[in-house]
Amino acid sequence: MPAPVLHLGASVLCLHAGTATPTTPFPRVLVSGQPVVTLTSPYVVAGCALTGTTTPPCVTAQWLVGALRVMAGGAPLLTFTGQALCAPSGQPLLPVAAQTRVLAT
Repeated sequence: MPAPVLHLGASVLCLHAGTATPTTPFPRVLVSGQPVVTLTSPYVVAGCALTGTTTPPCVTAQWLVGALRVMAGGAPLLTFTGQALCAPSGQPLLPVAAQTRVLAT
């Protein structure tokens, strides 16, 4: 099913409301004037509010599932319906807002 492509300006959060940002967006392909993000780009998480447990807060994240048919630089693009895991908590990332003009499957 088609889903919006994630780009540098997309809002992505960890489950504990920390802001996730891609470290290496793909600068040669733009959507809404901003670089797209591929499956190979790690994310850093800032402001994770995970407290009260022995698990440390979310620090980094890596996407596991991206687009199946649309690539940039040989790597799948990230989509709103993709799946990611935060380290060290093991919780998913949640895309909250992204551009809506470009869809990928």
